[in-house]
Amino acid sequence: MSQMHHFLKQVDLPVSVETAFAWHERTGAFQRLTPPWEPVEVIDKTGTIRDGDTLIAKVKAIVQQDLHARHEGYIQNVQFQDRQVKGPFASWFHSHRFERLGDQQSRLIDDINYELPMGKLGEVFGEGFVTSKLEAMFKYRHQILKADLVRHAQYAERPRLKILVTGASGLVGSQLCAFLSTGGHEVSVLTRSPSKLRLYHEILWDIRQRQLDSSQLEGFDAIVHLAGENIAAGRWTNEVKEKIRASRVESTTLLSETLAKLANPPKVLVSASASGFYGDRGDEVLSENSSAGNGFLPETCIDWENATRAAKEKGIRIVHPRFGIILSAAGGALAKMLTPFKLGAGGVVGSGKQFWSWIVLDDVIYAIHDLIQNEAYSGPVNFSSPEAPTNREFTQALGQVLSRPTMVPAPAFALKMMFGEMAEALLLASTRMEPQKLKDTGYRYEYPDLKSALKHVLGE
Repeated sequence: MSQMHHFLKQVDLPVSVETAFAWHERTGAFQRLTPPWEPVEVIDKTGTIRDGDTLIAKVKAIVQQDLHARHEGYIQNVQFQDRQVKGPFASWFHSHRFERLGDQQSRLIDDINYELPMGKLGEVFGEGFVTSKLEAMFKYRHQILKADLVRHAQYAERPRLKILVTGASGLVGSQLCAFLSTGGHEVSVLTRSPSKLRLYHEILWDIRQRQLDSSQLEGFDAIVHLAGENIAAGRWTNEVKEKIRASRVESTTLLSETLAKLANPPKVLVSASASGFYGDRGDEVLSENSSAGNGFLPETCIDWENATRAAKEKGIRIVHPRFGIILSAAGGALAKMLTPFKLGAGGVVGSGKQFWSWIVLDDVIYAIHDLIQNEAYSGPVNFSSPEAPTNREFTQALGQVLSRPTMVPAPAFALKMMFGEMAEALLLASTRMEPQKLKDTGYRYEYPDLKSALKHVLGE
């Protein structure tokens, strides 16, 4: 017979109980609350958090297995509960309770009762592991919940928007859609193929055939265009380079020209770009006014940004977030680095002197939200932390957060042999971005410091 365990965590929130509860009822809540280091894939979802609504997901608890959860005990603005029907625990019952502390103050109490699997064996080997996992998970969940609510509250007096997102299945797009939906915005996605979950309203397009029904784009307040081929998937052959360029330039051209034909166009188009615009610039500090570099990535970024010309001529406000290295354990550069670093096989890349401009995924989401809402933004906007470390400083910080040595370097010649031009452009190039426009508009970083950022995204 398994022993019943009890876990309790609470957080005070700077919003009304109605606002806090409504956040949890919206489509993206589960995704926003899932820690990036936890490999969770939602397979099926019915409803939200009302009685009888269900969630089926693949989770990894030592081995990958299915989790089936059912919601019950729904009382609006008071509580909702979820019970494991099938999953990694012998039993699991999670009560989410809400308390009113004032007109704009509330408290969330997460109260969990669970039994470990495998009886006494599970108790001996699993109790400490599960407790530490729950502590890290709910620390993260409460940080995200509080930060999201604060960011939405900045624009609470404004009407909710109708927003279209491309690249919605990617690292940035998936979290952006989740965040926007929890704020009450109406989110739609522009996609090449229908998704199985259909979390958001979908509009289909075919970039190669230049097919996009303009009538379906009427009436959106904002478009966020993030679609593009992965630039770090492998060695850059001529064919791969053409796919990278075409996926960005052709999609942006089609979208821009379609928006220019609308009777009721959006007020703003946030169209992605990248730090690759600047190329390899040593220790030069690069603001949004700095010139473009030389090579494949700068040339691609120039054409990518210029592809919005038709929308700009229509009078749509155009903003280009130039993304630095986006930190998340769920994907991108950091996710690829984790395995060797955790094994103690991490180290500096090349000379280690090159600057790596980075930004946490959550700050990417919050800053894009600001680009949509704040008309002061236009043109390129550097998306990076206030201070860019060198690769050596980044390596040391990651090793310290993971409590691992960083004594195994990746020599430049070996990287060039393995990855060719891609290694020179992505790993060995030095880009020291200055986020001048974010600073000028008073953007408040959630995670400006590298160590605190890494601890947040890694659950350390």
